[in-house]
Parts: sequence; structure tokens; C-alpha cells
Amino acid sequence: MAHFDIPLDIPHAGRMADRILNLLERHVEENGITAEAVLEAAEAMSNLLFRYSANEENPEGAEAEQVRGKAAELGRQLVDELERAHIAGDRLGQYVRNYFECLELGEEGARISLRAGENPNSLQRPV
Repeated sequence: MAHFDIPLDIPHAGRMADRILNLLERHVEENGITAEAVLEAAEAMSNLLFRYSANEENPEGAEAEQVRGKAAELGRQLVDELERAHIAGDRLGQYVRNYFECLELGEEGARISLRAGENPNSLQRPV
């Protein structure tokens, strides 16, 4: 599957996690739905990466791999919870794809973003 291959950027992954959380909080509030597990997963992503997005630098060595692995795991959990809650959307899917791209998991991001609702024909997707 076509995907963007960018270098590890944990600070930007943190910004993407914040965007995902903000989008989901608005969606839940505007639609009057309860999606606690979705919001908890999004908050966990944001909380894990907050300190890295605040200082604009990737962690070094083993810490980078550990944070990357945990962040990816939380992203996968989020998408599982989105599916259970029947929450999806093109912008949400784009954010999910960008999040995984920042973790050097572009191919997985291209696939998993479709589960989060990204339009497969979106001009934002790699060709």
C-alpha cells in the first residue's frame, strides 16, 4: 500500500495526538454520545507524548524506541475503540495516518486510517 515514509518525529506525533483528542471531544459533545473508551485511548496518546511535543525533540536511543512502541500500541487501541463506538471520519482518519507516519509506521498508518474513516480517494493520501 502506498504510504509516506518520513523520519521519526515524536514531537509531531504528540501534536497529532492532541488534534485527535480535540476532534473526538468535539464530536462526542456535538453528537451527544458517550464514548469513554475512545476518549481514554486518545487521552493516553496525548499524555504519553505531551512532554516530547513541548520540547520539540525526539528522545534518544532506547527511550525513543520505547515511546514509539507504546505510542503505536495506543494508536492501535484507539482505532479498535473507534470501530466499537462506530466513530469514523475523513479528517479523523487523516490524523490517524499522520500520527502513524510520525512514528515511522507509514504503511500501517495508510491501512489503519481507513478503519478510522479516511476516504481512500482523498487527495491527502499517498499515491
